[in-house]
Amino acid sequence: MGEKCFELLKAKCGEEKYERLVNLNNSKLLDFIAKYSELCNPDSVYVCNDSEEDKQYIRDRALITGEEKKLIMEGQSVHFDGYNDQARDKANTKYLLSKGAGLGSGLNSVDRESGLKEVHSYLKDSMVGKQMYVLFFCLGPTDSEFSIPCVQITDSSYVAHSEYILYRRGYEQFRKIGGSTEFFRYVHSAGVLENGASKNVDKRRIYMDLEDNIVFSTNTQYAGNTVGLKKLSLRLAIQKASEEGWLAEHMLLMGVQGSDGNKTYFAGAFPSACGKTSTAMLPGETIVGDDIAYLRKRNGNIYAANVECGIFGIIRDVNPKDDPIIWDVLSMPEEVIFSNILVTDENVPYWLGDGREVPGKGTNYSGEWYKGKKDSQGNEISYSHKNARYTVSLYSLKNGDSNLDNPEGVQVKGIIYGGRDSSIWPPVQEAFDWAHGVITIAASLESETTAATLGKEGVRQFNPMSNLDFLSITLDKYIENYLSFVKGVDVPPGIFGVNYFQKGNDGKYLTAMDDKRVWVKWMALRVNGNVGAIETPIGYIPKYEDLKKLFQKVLKKDYAEEDYLKQFTLRIPENIEKIERITGIYKTKAINVPDIFFSSLEEQKKRLEVARKRDGDYVPPAKFLAQGA
Repeated sequence: MGEKCFELLKAKCGEEKYERLVNLNNSKLLDFIAKYSELCNPDSVYVCNDSEEDKQYIRDRALITGEEKKLIMEGQSVHFDGYNDQARDKANTKYLLSKGAGLGSGLNSVDRESGLKEVHSYLKDSMVGKQMYVLFFCLGPTDSEFSIPCVQITDSSYVAHSEYILYRRGYEQFRKIGGSTEFFRYVHSAGVLENGASKNVDKRRIYMDLEDNIVFSTNTQYAGNTVGLKKLSLRLAIQKASEEGWLAEHMLLMGVQGSDGNKTYFAGAFPSACGKTSTAMLPGETIVGDDIAYLRKRNGNIYAANVECGIFGIIRDVNPKDDPIIWDVLSMPEEVIFSNILVTDENVPYWLGDGREVPGKGTNYSGEWYKGKKDSQGNEISYSHKNARYTVSLYSLKNGDSNLDNPEGVQVKGIIYGGRDSSIWPPVQEAFDWAHGVITIAASLESETTAATLGKEGVRQFNPMSNLDFLSITLDKYIENYLSFVKGVDVPPGIFGVNYFQKGNDGKYLTAMDDKRVWVKWMALRVNGNVGAIETPIGYIPKYEDLKKLFQKVLKKDYAEEDYLKQFTLRIPENIEKIERITGIYKTKAINVPDIFFSSLEEQKKRLEVARKRDGDYVPPAKFLAQGA
């Protein structure tokens, strides 16, 4: 960069804040900040370090700029995204790729040169009249093999405030890496604001430059599009992990307590609004993380760490009965950012499924709200958005795991995969082995769409490992990485499929919301070799007697054999249709997956056909128990 550019940056920062940049002794970092300071042209630049004073400055700025408003409870605030800026924008989230590069079919990309030109045109002078914030964070625990230093540029105090809650501070981490070029970079501008929200959402762009590990985000405030360290970072990390031999995953991390006092750690992958956070927050267990994890091999075992130290969770149906721990945090004077809920004139927040009587009026993401209010298309506006959120620190939770910040991570003994599936999977199943689980459960994961992404709800979508939206490598390479990841691992983690959304012929759910507490306990018993199982064509399922005991022990309620039969009867036609559908998807995509992939699916199909010929379309567990197959 030219000397003039650095002088301009120094003038916008002021002597003290500029020294903070210089003291990091990293020319790549300084060049990056200088370049986008010149392009975005803010009135001033505020450089944060790890101090509490800087975090408080960001909190205060969020209120001053109107991006957040205080609520009645001390420490709590509310943010409203624009009416058309309520979810991740898949269509405009793209990779910037040079000619000749490719990620396979179905993965959004744009020519790198033209994409940079476009997004730079939106960033040019986008911060005139505003302040630019420069913030430093660390993905994963600091001073760890999991650590990835990150620098965020944004003009949104809401985005900056969110990241302060969600991530570990990283200024000192940058000081330790010196002149290293191994860090992630983010540039975000909310663009023109109207009533505190992004106005020009037609120019909303979320571009990822894989060559330079930079994420660009413009004309949006919704955190899924703008909090660079979240899903946008996951895309950068997946490429880095592929090159270095580890896994970057869309996974929760939790500790399951045993009756012997021991704790078993599980990772788990679920698409949005499919029970991921509620699983991580199960009463009696501990949470390490609810969204993104890095997995590494060490000494014959697999270890994982939470990338984050906070939760950006869907608030719908959070109530005292179903999510008591989160409810307690949201009901106390803790630091919380609510988004896109209803706020009454008394500054009390309300949201869908909170168990309280709905107020007649208030303020929400559409502005002033009243019962019966409709949008310009004649659609009634809900008092709280289906994808409304809360942002809280994990340190505020009474069930936070003691190893949250352990630089060594936690040893993972099981991995859970689950989506919205009304007709195929039982509530819980276990794969025969690692490869079988990767292929028939993880890589075959499907889920019905929800309000967490833009588009039509209720559509069954293929979503391998719950990570398809975030892949920055080809799907065949991703699956190959998974299959080979356990090389050198003494005992690979058990792989399980769960289904909290199974329905009967009457369309009603077959399991209660808290039943997942039992499925998790059973999985913990399995990976520790403390309980048997029934072998079926799709894997192992629980025995009725074992579940009956667990329901009494965990939930203090009876478990009827009739319910067990409805839940665990093998639905052969639906399972065969799924195998054919998944096989067709992979063949259509022309993915060069390892030979074992299609052969494993075909073998499962043959096992199902044998069982069908012998016992019919719908086979109760007792048939397999009696036959020993």
